[in-house]
Amino acid sequence: MNNNTQKIIQNIFLMLFIFLLAEGRVQIWMGLFLIGLAFSLVFGRYYCGWFCPINTVLSGVTWVKKKLHVKSLKIPQFLVKLWVRNLTLGVFISIFMITLMTEIKLPVLPVLFFIAILLTFLYPEEIWHRYLCPYGTLLKLSAMFTKHSMKIEESLCNNCGTCKRVCPVKAVVKTESKHSIHKSDCLVCMLCEDSCRQRAITYQ
Repeated sequence: MNNNTQKIIQNIFLMLFIFLLAEGRVQIWMGLFLIGLAFSLVFGRYYCGWFCPINTVLSGVTWVKKKLHVKSLKIPQFLVKLWVRNLTLGVFISIFMITLMTEIKLPVLPVLFFIAILLTFLYPEEIWHRYLCPYGTLLKLSAMFTKHSMKIEESLCNNCGTCKRVCPVKAVVKTESKHSIHKSDCLVCMLCEDSCRQRAITYQ
């Protein structure tokens, strides 16, 4: 699928999310996420790169920052700690369970949206996708076992590093003289494939 198709799909699901949020039927979206979580065991984090409304909005925020030449701050080291990621996930699950078991309606997803947008205005997208997103933490675990992922063909790669620069989660890493993609971090957003002039990156 080309980039235009991806954008159409992203915007359709963003509008669907907004509609469900406005109608108070967020549980339907959670069902979609659980489907995406199950599919990630085979197909990787397609939910993140193609369907997640937060990712769609954050891509727009990053685009605006580039147009306005807004530089991102360096990510604070304490935020990349594993305990911070697990604490964020634990708090999210606890609050969500409270909303399900009681009549208390807490704006969990709108708050997540606000936090994600604010952080992305200040820091690179990586801070949310890789370290703080509770959905991403769950998908990171399931995607470790995925059978399909973005891969770099060593015989075609000239190690220019373009893929590493465009990756919003820094899933592309360089070891010695070659580049590789960590499938558990990869959003399957296809930015690396689109940017590779050597056609060395494909989804397999």
